Amino acid sequence: MEFYFTESELSLAQKIGEVADELQYETYIVGGFVRDRLIDRVSKDIDVVCVGDGIVLAQRVAARLNIKQEVAIFKRFGTAMLNYNDVELEFVGARKESYSVDSRKPEVEPGTLSDDQLRRDFTINALAVSLNKGSFGQLVDRFDGITDLKNGIIKTPTDPDKTFSDDPLRMIRAARFASQLQYKVEQKTFESIKANSHRLEIISAERITDELNKIILSPKPSVGFNVLSDTGLLEIFFPEFEQLRGVEIRNNIGHKDNYYHTLQVVDNLAEVSQNLWLRWAAVLHDIAKPPTKRFNDNNGWTFHGHEVVGARWVPKIFKRFKLPLDHKMKFVQKLVRLHLRPISLTHEDITDSAMRRLLFDAGDDIEALLLLCNADVTSKNSAKVQRIKKNYEVVKQKLIEVEEKDQMRNWQPPISGQLIMQTFGIEPSRTVGVIKDAIREAILDGIVANDYDAAYQFMIEKGKAEGLEIK
Repeated sequence: MEFYFTESELSLAQKIGEVADELQYETYIVGGFVRDRLIDRVSKDIDVVCVGDGIVLAQRVAARLNIKQEVAIFKRFGTAMLNYNDVELEFVGARKESYSVDSRKPEVEPGTLSDDQLRRDFTINALAVSLNKGSFGQLVDRFDGITDLKNGIIKTPTDPDKTFSDDPLRMIRAARFASQLQYKVEQKTFESIKANSHRLEIISAERITDELNKIILSPKPSVGFNVLSDTGLLEIFFPEFEQLRGVEIRNNIGHKDNYYHTLQVVDNLAEVSQNLWLRWAAVLHDIAKPPTKRFNDNNGWTFHGHEVVGARWVPKIFKRFKLPLDHKMKFVQKLVRLHLRPISLTHEDITDSAMRRLLFDAGDDIEALLLLCNADVTSKNSAKVQRIKKNYEVVKQKLIEVEEKDQMRNWQPPISGQLIMQTFGIEPSRTVGVIKDAIREAILDGIVANDYDAAYQFMIEKGKAEGLEIK
């Protein structure tokens, strides 16, 4: 079977092949680039395997291509990397690997192409294309990966127990590829993940998070999460999410399954945004529902305060996953805390005051919050969904009108704490905070105009009420 290259890729592949022939190295493109080309996905990363010294091949190719920047060499792994016309090339010598039971770092020795294909994680990633002149473009498919590509199957090239015991990260990669490609994990491979899930304990949080982020960024993240959950992996590294599963019934009253609801929200959001942190907000928006769940005969099931508790959980979850604890974490935390606000406004008369408060609290993240809230509208009752979304559009229009009129986004009250202290001749104290908060609330409620003079006069009156005099 011949492999198809684009015109620019063909030129690059032929030059690599020419250098390989001069070195008398069998040389192949392997892995993701081959897989993606065969299923019409775009790939800018090319992995090149040679039966020889991958670093030497990379250096010679760089010279042939007149690449000025230095080749990145990783002697410990026997690999080298270079960039050419926005394509990242990685070179490595064919190898075979052996693992110890307590580490995913293998003992490596030179090998053949067959050895190298055998160590790959899945059959669809073990495909190779020859670059040598005599066999250029020929596909080497030792494990029938082409059939698995056609059938949409994730399957290991050898005994899955060995594949996953050697490198347990591959179990999460199975979920990731299933999610990215919308494929199914073959049953034997699936059962092996369940049997070997405990091996995940030797994998670092950073490596797990890298794969989890790719699942979250996939076209339909629920596919990957369901593989993780059904195999027992999710319970190991993300127990809070697994605990969303299930429906409890009392007095013939049940609540929605918050696990499946959350996945639907993430999938909904994936259709409209590629923002990883917005998708993380969707993952975590209901994360604290299990500990806040209550039942009473009058109201049925409630989850009061889950948005507050969930926002409090965000930093510890980010810390455990080694995610950034900067503005990205604060963005997710804010959206988790505010995610009920826009929806709640659809159930009541929409006042300018409520809109001002929402704009004030959300600031520049209001559009992201609205996307999350729109994705959060899930129900099997299509009429209910349409009714809520129609009301939701009214809220969005009202927000636009209030923003244009009052300019409340990232607003700060016209009276500062420093001015309050100077006016009344007082030191920093609780009273300063009381007056400042009263000014803010009065403006947000529309009691006081949003300008300096009106706010200053209100400050004087509030100060007098607190027993202060102008100095």
